[in-house]
Amino acid sequence: MADKPITFTEHVQLTALGIQPGSIAFQSLTLESDHFICVRENVNDTNQVVIVDLADANNVIRRPITADSAIMHPKEKIIALKSGRQLQVFNLATKQKVGSHLMNDDVPFWTWISDTTLGLVTERDVQHWNVVGGESAPRKIFERHPTLAGNQIINYRVSPDEKWLVVVGISANPQAGQPGQNGFKVKGSMQLYSVERGVSQPIEGHAAAFATIKQEGATVASKVFAFAARQANGAKLHIVEIGHQPPNAPFTKKAVDVFFPPEAVNDFPVAIQVSAKHGIIYLVTKFGFIHLYEIETGTCIYMNRISGETIFTTAEFEAQNGIIGVNKKGQVLSVSVDEQTIVPYIQQHLNNAELAIKLATRAGLPGADHIIQSQFQVYMQNQQYSEAARIAANSPRGILRTPQTIDMFKKLPPVQGSLSPILQYFGILLEKGELNKYESLELARPVIAQGKKPLLEKWLKESKLECSEELGDLVRSADMNLALSVYLRASVPNKVVACFAELGQFDKIVLYSKKVGYTPDYAQLLQHLVRINPEKASEFATQLVNDEAGPMVDIERVVDIFMGQNMIQQATSFLLDALKDNKPEQGGLQTRLLEMNLVNAPQVADAILGNEMFSHYDKPRIANLCEKAGLMQRALEHYDDLEDIKRCVVHTNLYNAEWLVNYFGKLSVEQTIPCLQEMLKSNIRQNLAVVVQIATKYSDLLGPVKLIELFEQFKSSDGLYYYLGSVVNLSEDPEVHFKYIQAATRTGQIREVERICRESNHYNPEKVKNFLKEARLSDQLPLIIVCDRFDFVHDLVLYLYQNGLTNFIEIYVQRVNSQRTPAVVGGLLDVDCEEMVIKNLLMSVTGEFPIEELVEEVEKRNRLKLILPWLNSKVEQGSTDHAVYNAVAKIAIDSNNNPEAFLKDNNLYDPAIVGKYCEKRDPYLAYIAYAKGFCDDELIHITNENQMYKHQARYLVKRRDVDLWTRVLDPESIHRRALIDQVVATAIPESTDPDDVSVTVKAFMHMELHGPLLELLEKIILEQSPFSDNRSLQSLMFLTAIKNDRGKVMGYINKLSGYDVDAIAKVATDAGLYEEAFTIYQKHDNHAKAMDVLVEHMVSIDRGSAYANKINQPAVWSRLGKAQLDGLRVKDAIDSYIKAEDPSNFSEVIEIANRAGKHDDLVRYLQMARKTAREPKIDTELAYAYAKTDRLHDMEEFLAMTNVADVLQVGEKCFEDELCQAAKLLFSSISNWARLATTLIYLGENQSAVDAARKAGNTQVWKQVNAACVDKKEFRLAQICGLNLIVHAEELPALLSLYERNGYFEEIISLMEGGLGLERAHMGMFTELSVLYAKYRPEKLMEHLKLFWQRVNIPKVIRASEQAHLWPELVFLYIVYDEPDNAALAMMERLSDWDHDQFKKVIVKVANMEIAYKAVSFYLAHQPNLLPDLLAALTPRLDHGRVVKILQAADHLPLAKPYLVGTQKLNITVVNEAYNDLLIEEEDHVTLRSSLETYDQYDAIKLAKRLEKHELLEFRRIASLLYRLNNMYEPSLDLSKSDRLWRDALETAASSKDIKVAEELALYFVTIGNKDAFAAILYVCYELVRPDFVEEMSWRFGLGDYSKPYVLQLQRDQTTKIAALEKEVRELRSKTAEKETEEPSSMMGSGLGGRLMIGGPGGFPNGGGMPNGGMMAQPTGFY
Repeated sequence: MADKPITFTEHVQLTALGIQPGSIAFQSLTLESDHFICVRENVNDTNQVVIVDLADANNVIRRPITADSAIMHPKEKIIALKSGRQLQVFNLATKQKVGSHLMNDDVPFWTWISDTTLGLVTERDVQHWNVVGGESAPRKIFERHPTLAGNQIINYRVSPDEKWLVVVGISANPQAGQPGQNGFKVKGSMQLYSVERGVSQPIEGHAAAFATIKQEGATVASKVFAFAARQANGAKLHIVEIGHQPPNAPFTKKAVDVFFPPEAVNDFPVAIQVSAKHGIIYLVTKFGFIHLYEIETGTCIYMNRISGETIFTTAEFEAQNGIIGVNKKGQVLSVSVDEQTIVPYIQQHLNNAELAIKLATRAGLPGADHIIQSQFQVYMQNQQYSEAARIAANSPRGILRTPQTIDMFKKLPPVQGSLSPILQYFGILLEKGELNKYESLELARPVIAQGKKPLLEKWLKESKLECSEELGDLVRSADMNLALSVYLRASVPNKVVACFAELGQFDKIVLYSKKVGYTPDYAQLLQHLVRINPEKASEFATQLVNDEAGPMVDIERVVDIFMGQNMIQQATSFLLDALKDNKPEQGGLQTRLLEMNLVNAPQVADAILGNEMFSHYDKPRIANLCEKAGLMQRALEHYDDLEDIKRCVVHTNLYNAEWLVNYFGKLSVEQTIPCLQEMLKSNIRQNLAVVVQIATKYSDLLGPVKLIELFEQFKSSDGLYYYLGSVVNLSEDPEVHFKYIQAATRTGQIREVERICRESNHYNPEKVKNFLKEARLSDQLPLIIVCDRFDFVHDLVLYLYQNGLTNFIEIYVQRVNSQRTPAVVGGLLDVDCEEMVIKNLLMSVTGEFPIEELVEEVEKRNRLKLILPWLNSKVEQGSTDHAVYNAVAKIAIDSNNNPEAFLKDNNLYDPAIVGKYCEKRDPYLAYIAYAKGFCDDELIHITNENQMYKHQARYLVKRRDVDLWTRVLDPESIHRRALIDQVVATAIPESTDPDDVSVTVKAFMHMELHGPLLELLEKIILEQSPFSDNRSLQSLMFLTAIKNDRGKVMGYINKLSGYDVDAIAKVATDAGLYEEAFTIYQKHDNHAKAMDVLVEHMVSIDRGSAYANKINQPAVWSRLGKAQLDGLRVKDAIDSYIKAEDPSNFSEVIEIANRAGKHDDLVRYLQMARKTAREPKIDTELAYAYAKTDRLHDMEEFLAMTNVADVLQVGEKCFEDELCQAAKLLFSSISNWARLATTLIYLGENQSAVDAARKAGNTQVWKQVNAACVDKKEFRLAQICGLNLIVHAEELPALLSLYERNGYFEEIISLMEGGLGLERAHMGMFTELSVLYAKYRPEKLMEHLKLFWQRVNIPKVIRASEQAHLWPELVFLYIVYDEPDNAALAMMERLSDWDHDQFKKVIVKVANMEIAYKAVSFYLAHQPNLLPDLLAALTPRLDHGRVVKILQAADHLPLAKPYLVGTQKLNITVVNEAYNDLLIEEEDHVTLRSSLETYDQYDAIKLAKRLEKHELLEFRRIASLLYRLNNMYEPSLDLSKSDRLWRDALETAASSKDIKVAEELALYFVTIGNKDAFAAILYVCYELVRPDFVEEMSWRFGLGDYSKPYVLQLQRDQTTKIAALEKEVRELRSKTAEKETEEPSSMMGSGLGGRLMIGGPGGFPNGGGMPNGGMMAQPTGFY
């Protein structure tokens, strides 16, 4: 009896995966398909997107992503994110952005409508974005209908052909329930849009879906639209056709009532999904009901509730053609059709056989087979063949589409006026779809026979026929291409390859073979192709060799095939491609390729070698062949022997010079030098240029020294010059540069000598200088350059002056380096040159040179006046060079030519240099120079040394440099006092610049010269001066006096009035001069600050009170009040604040008054403050003060009037201070039921507390009230509170702890039991109740688990059961939790009552096979009789060898005999040997022999040796058999001989196929006189015994009668063979004669003739035929 037609599955509980319950909602969770769930949640203030893979629920992906919406692709790991109006799509697998777009409007709803496209519903329109297909932006599809305005969009669906679209939204209906209104309180609105017509239609409905259905007799499927709508009086499911397609009959519109049970009168549809396979509509309602409707008839098949919570999102469950959804509790649920029960269910419960047949036929479901078969038989009996054919064609799973049915229709006679039954049957089959194998063959035979090939092609194109090898064979006779198509679809690779070969499509063979994993004989195919199309054969061979998986044919074999037909060009082309990878193992083939072309086509070989394709061939062999072929360059490339290289390389005229130079780069140094010597020795004129190029390019490698020696060896100065000229610029070798200078000098290249001397930095200057001196060149410029660069100027001047070459001295300073003029002048002075010559030389120098050096040169020789004319000329020219004027100044000082005026007026000399020059000559002149140049250190030194303090003081005051003042006023200085006196007495009085005075004063202050500073200030302030009224100086004098001479301060106060009052008063206060400060404030009418001095610094509150009464100002009273408050004179302070009417310091007054408990005084102050200040704190503290003074009546009046008090805060404080009545009053006034409930608890009003908690609806309040009720043992009230707590999973542990800690076990169990029926009951409740049962009521645990195991946290309950030693419950949990490993271990370790069936079901599922082996041992020890059953169940998963070892170790192998018999088919060595041992032990030789012959995996030799000594004959025969099977014929025969088992001996000899064995056995029979056995062996071993041996035995031992049958048979065989040979010879002669007749007379000999070789000769001697029977002689690699 079928109970239900559906399969209901809970796939996963999202909260168990760590997803927060608050995140499980329509706005944050999306389900696009049955592949992924996407959830947005906030964890620890971090936004995350959680992706759950439903195929692997443990694979939870979390990404830190902030988005407004996230939806996963239906199939792939692609996520679409929406943040505001920004849309982004990412591929998580490839970590790439797929697309991004900024929308112009908000997108309240979006979804994937296909694998590539997103559907976007904006506020104004609907858009599609093919983001996976590469669209950069969405495209608008249609405008939203006005009826959807204000609706929450909950769905957007697209028809399979994307021609019909529907948007679904819901909204509240305020008109519902009013008279005359039929609308439901939740209004559903839809907009149906036709893409083809571009029109929309508004429809009232809550859920919708598109589907296709093929009606009976229709040619194409009809498109239907299903939607459900709820009204006040009920709901209907509508199924209507959209886009009718002729010639289909119109689909009849269906409107079906949707039933809602009494407990769900407010229910309405929320989702629809359609199963295309079954044609069933799944309708889900808000209250969790599932309805199943047949789409064509609208019949309701099934309805039931599947969820206690709303299923807010659904998708198609593709895996089972059902529906999958998520409810608010986080359960992922699916419903699908149970294909095994739905048809019987419809028959039994709905009593609708027609619907059952329709469904079974449509989806191929079981359950209606007998009805369909009965109908078929009835139609056949009534000769209603058309209806019978239709029944058979549409039968589910093809139960009637069999060869028997075809035969039945074929045998039926045709009906008058209609098609034959068999044609009707095939017509219906073709109309329905694909024919099976038998039907296809039967239909194809007559079609092929009638030549209707196009009809067959049409059916194949429409996939109407099932392709098979038999069908291909049938079609092959008619059309090879069509047969190929059939073979391809039927996957018959050998036939496909054969067809490709016959059609000449060889290029497709490899692709196809690889695709299907088939390996044909490629060599045979290639040999066939070579004969018919050589070029195609070359391409095919190349394709085979270059396959990605490696060569598919042996390359040598391919070459042999080509060369066998003398196809050198094709062989070359093939080998070039096949050997392109240049592998070492292909060296032989590379050599073969080059040999065949060097012999026959040298130019081809040259091109191959030029491309450098190969490197593993026999290079010496190829080099020799290249030289003989005239390819000298290739020969040289391949030679390694030095003598060979020298022989070839001297002919430089035969090589490209560039190539030859590059070639030397491949030679070693030891090879290169001898080759170069050989080239110069052979023909120096011809080879010198090339040698120079080689020497230049490889100079670094060969070494300049060796190359220089090489050129010098052959006395080639030109060669040495050109070689060194090319390398000298890159070389740093001094010898190279020197040799180059020598070579250039000897070859007359003076300009090159000059260049290298100027530019080179690497020659030895001393060596070059001496060489150039000795060379005595006519042009001394190279020598001048060397001496100038390396500072040999003195030597140069001496050399030139002594050799009368003074003109070169002028050239040197004028043209080469004028910078050297000072050194030249110095040198000329040293050689006593005339002054006029030097003066003229100086005047002739036009370039710049360092004048300082010139002055220094002449000065150190006391010849300074020598350059005075030159200096005057520089001054006249307007020179500004300091050195010029320094020299002029020095000359003026030495000649005493008015130096003071020059020093003061001239600004172009260097004061430091000139001052230093004057120090010893005239200190005052030095002072002038230093002062002019601000040379501070030098000036201080010279004035101190010469006691010029007055000049120093004036300079310091004018200088205004604090750092300089710091140095000169250093306390350690002996000049300090004298300098200070001059500053005070002279410098400052003379000064009129305030900045001079300011800096000086700062310097005195910085150096703490307070006494002198006061003297200075009194002098310029108290006495009449420009600075007497200076405010800053007056303040400075006050500060100095306060710090150093306090007695003068009061006098300064009375005398002066222009100072900074506030600053001086503050400094006086900080210095403790309170009376002076008070006097300053009082003198200047600053009474508030005067009060501050009195109360804060003098700390005289009484004097302050008197001063306040005297002044009577609010500010003064406020300052006094603050001081009194600080002195904790709270009442006096409050009185002062009230007099001042100042509420500004209310915070501090409140704090101190509360701390002092002065609440009555505080009330007065706060009442005053409230008049002017509307501060929340004032009102709050006033209310609190009322509470503290128990003035509850005043508090009620205060609360009744307008106030800004924080009543909640006051209530909290009163609650903390246990002023519960006041708190109750306060909490009541603001309706804070939560705090009121807590307060009532403390007042003992428990019932009122519960009522308040119910109004509050706050979890924390329920906790407090519950705890109070438990504490007072008010368990009834506590349970009311507890029921509101246990629905919150996070509150459950604390609640359980409270009850268990107090020992109230029954009460908490009762509470938990009462909560199971709550609508919000969650997994934690069921779990914790299970734990409580385990601890305190174990007898109820099993019943509870059986009812609710799907809703408990099984791991936690497992731990509790284990701790409580509840083994049956533990095993049950392990089983339902799909942990067979732990279940099996628990059963073996702890269960006393053994349940073998249950254990067997568990053990076959274990993942750890060690447990299975442990179970085998367990059964051996405790349940040995049940062991065979256990082993039978575990057989597919066991390591049989290990099991056998366990059984052998326990010596219980016979127990497992059924297991061994069942396992032996696997032919495992250990099993075979164990079973054979068991049979030997049982002495069952028959079964043993059968086992050994059937299964060959065992140690046969070991077993044979064991059995050959067995006491039973049959076992010794088995030993003989084993020896025979293992080709050990001698021991086998020995056993047979010893037991006189002649038949066995004969069988052994025959099976040996060995002449020696057979003849030795025959001799043995003759020897023992067993003539019958001798005759038998001649028969059995007829082919092994030689005739001469038989004749010998017969003659020697008189056995003619016994050998006669053998002799007769031998003669008969010879006669037969001779006759056959004669016949074959005759046939061969006949064929040869026919062939000679057909051959053309122009064929020359047996050769192939013609010119087949690339570049080969046109023919051969003797008529042009080839030798060796037409085959060209192949190179062997040797000559």
